[in-house]
Amino acid sequence: MTSHSNPKIPRIAPFSLRLSKEERHQLESQAGAMPLASYIKSVVFSDDAPKYRKRRKAVDADQQLLAEILARLGSSRSASNLNQIAKHLNQGTLIVDPDREEDLHKAIAEVAWIRATLVRALRITTCRCIRSCRSSYE
Repeated sequence: MTSHSNPKIPRIAPFSLRLSKEERHQLESQAGAMPLASYIKSVVFSDDAPKYRKRRKAVDADQQLLAEILARLGSSRSASNLNQIAKHLNQGTLIVDPDREEDLHKAIAEVAWIRATLVRALRITTCRCIRSCRSSYE
Protein backbone atom coordinates (compact mmCIF):
# COMPACT_ATOMS: atom_id res chain seq x y z
CA MET A 1 0.00 0.00 0.00
CA THR A 2 1.33 3.44 -0.84
CA SER A 3 1.34 6.25 1.68
CA HIS A 4 -0.34 9.50 0.77
CA SER A 5 1.62 12.70 1.07
CA ASN A 6 -1.60 14.61 1.89
CA PRO A 7 -3.29 13.59 5.12
CA LYS A 8 -7.07 13.21 4.85
CA ILE A 9 -9.03 16.28 5.82
CA PRO A 10 -11.67 15.38 8.40
CA ARG A 11 -15.15 16.12 7.11
CA ILE A 12 -18.36 16.66 9.00
CA ALA A 13 -21.62 14.94 8.10
CA PRO A 14 -22.97 15.57 4.60
CA PHE A 15 -25.49 18.31 3.92
CA SER A 16 -28.72 17.33 2.18
CA LEU A 17 -30.77 19.54 -0.11
CA ARG A 18 -34.15 18.69 -1.63
CA LEU A 19 -34.82 20.00 -5.12
CA SER A 20 -37.71 19.74 -7.53
CA LYS A 21 -37.04 18.04 -10.87
CA GLU A 22 -36.89 21.45 -12.53
CA GLU A 23 -34.46 22.83 -9.96
CA ARG A 24 -32.22 19.77 -10.28
CA HIS A 25 -32.22 20.04 -14.08
CA GLN A 26 -31.36 23.76 -13.91
CA LEU A 27 -28.54 23.05 -11.43
CA GLU A 28 -27.11 20.30 -13.62
CA SER A 29 -27.20 22.50 -16.70
CA GLN A 30 -25.50 25.36 -14.84
CA ALA A 31 -22.82 23.02 -13.48
CA GLY A 32 -21.98 21.72 -16.97
CA ALA A 33 -19.31 19.02 -16.70
CA MET A 34 -18.49 19.95 -13.11
CA PRO A 35 -19.70 17.59 -10.35
CA LEU A 36 -22.76 19.07 -8.61
CA ALA A 37 -21.14 19.19 -5.17
CA SER A 38 -18.11 21.03 -6.54
CA TYR A 39 -20.30 23.45 -8.48
CA ILE A 40 -22.51 24.20 -5.47
CA LYS A 41 -19.47 24.80 -3.23
CA SER A 42 -17.86 27.06 -5.83
CA VAL A 43 -21.02 29.18 -6.05
CA VAL A 44 -21.83 29.28 -2.34
CA PHE A 45 -18.30 29.97 -1.12
CA SER A 46 -17.28 32.48 -3.78
CA ASP A 47 -16.55 36.01 -2.67
CA ASP A 48 -19.43 37.25 -4.82
CA ALA A 49 -22.01 34.98 -3.15
CA PRO A 50 -24.91 37.01 -1.79
CA LYS A 51 -25.33 37.11 1.96
CA TYR A 52 -29.01 36.95 2.78
CA ARG A 53 -29.04 36.71 6.54
CA LYS A 54 -27.46 39.11 8.93
CA ARG A 55 -25.96 37.91 12.15
CA ARG A 56 -28.07 38.18 15.23
CA LYS A 57 -27.80 41.49 16.94
CA ALA A 58 -26.53 41.66 20.45
CA VAL A 59 -29.25 41.96 23.05
CA ASP A 60 -30.13 45.62 23.33
CA ALA A 61 -31.13 47.44 26.50
CA ASP A 62 -34.86 47.19 25.74
CA GLN A 63 -34.69 43.43 25.35
CA GLN A 64 -32.71 43.25 28.57
CA LEU A 65 -35.43 45.19 30.40
CA LEU A 66 -38.15 42.93 29.02
CA ALA A 67 -36.18 39.84 30.02
CA GLU A 68 -35.81 41.27 33.53
CA ILE A 69 -39.58 41.80 33.73
CA LEU A 70 -40.27 38.24 32.63
CA ALA A 71 -37.77 36.91 35.15
CA ARG A 72 -39.33 38.96 37.91
CA LEU A 73 -42.83 37.81 36.99
CA GLY A 74 -41.70 34.20 36.91
CA SER A 75 -40.04 34.35 40.30
CA SER A 76 -42.74 36.26 42.17
CA ARG A 77 -46.20 35.31 43.33
CA SER A 78 -47.57 38.80 42.63
CA ALA A 79 -50.18 37.67 40.12
CA SER A 80 -51.50 34.99 42.45
CA ASN A 81 -51.43 37.34 45.42
CA LEU A 82 -53.30 40.06 43.52
CA ASN A 83 -55.88 37.51 42.41
CA GLN A 84 -56.47 36.45 46.01
CA ILE A 85 -56.78 40.08 47.11
CA ALA A 86 -59.32 40.77 44.34
CA LYS A 87 -61.28 37.66 45.33
CA HIS A 88 -61.47 38.77 48.98
CA LEU A 89 -62.39 42.33 47.97
CA ASN A 90 -65.22 41.08 45.77
CA GLN A 91 -66.48 38.80 48.56
CA GLY A 92 -66.17 41.55 51.16
CA THR A 93 -63.92 39.36 53.30
CA LEU A 94 -60.66 41.27 53.01
CA ILE A 95 -59.18 41.83 56.45
CA VAL A 96 -56.25 44.23 56.40
CA ASP A 97 -53.88 43.32 59.18
CA PRO A 98 -50.23 44.51 59.28
CA ASP A 99 -49.01 41.46 57.32
CA ARG A 100 -51.67 41.89 54.63
CA GLU A 101 -50.92 45.61 54.43
CA GLU A 102 -47.24 44.86 53.87
CA ASP A 103 -48.17 42.35 51.13
CA LEU A 104 -50.36 45.00 49.49
CA HIS A 105 -47.53 47.55 49.50
CA LYS A 106 -45.16 44.97 47.99
CA ALA A 107 -47.68 44.10 45.27
CA ILE A 108 -48.25 47.77 44.46
CA ALA A 109 -44.50 48.38 44.23
CA GLU A 110 -44.07 45.31 41.99
CA VAL A 111 -46.85 46.42 39.63
CA ALA A 112 -45.43 49.96 39.55
CA TRP A 113 -41.96 48.63 38.72
CA ILE A 114 -43.32 46.36 35.98
CA ARG A 115 -45.31 49.19 34.45
CA ALA A 116 -42.44 51.68 34.56
CA THR A 117 -40.01 49.13 33.11
CA LEU A 118 -42.40 48.17 30.32
CA VAL A 119 -42.97 51.84 29.50
CA ARG A 120 -39.20 52.37 29.32
CA ALA A 121 -38.55 49.22 27.29
CA LEU A 122 -41.36 49.93 24.84
CA ARG A 123 -40.41 53.62 24.66
CA ILE A 124 -43.88 54.85 25.51
CA THR A 125 -43.68 58.57 26.16
CA THR A 126 -47.30 59.42 26.97
CA CYS A 127 -47.57 57.55 30.27
CA ARG A 128 -48.66 59.92 33.03
CA CYS A 129 -47.36 57.67 35.75
CA ILE A 130 -43.73 57.36 34.62
CA ARG A 131 -42.46 59.85 37.17
CA SER A 132 -44.35 58.25 40.06
CA CYS A 133 -43.55 54.70 38.92
CA ARG A 134 -39.85 55.45 38.62
CA SER A 135 -39.64 57.19 41.96
CA SER A 136 -41.45 54.40 43.78
CA TYR A 137 -39.11 51.65 42.61
CA GLU A 138 -35.77 53.12 41.50
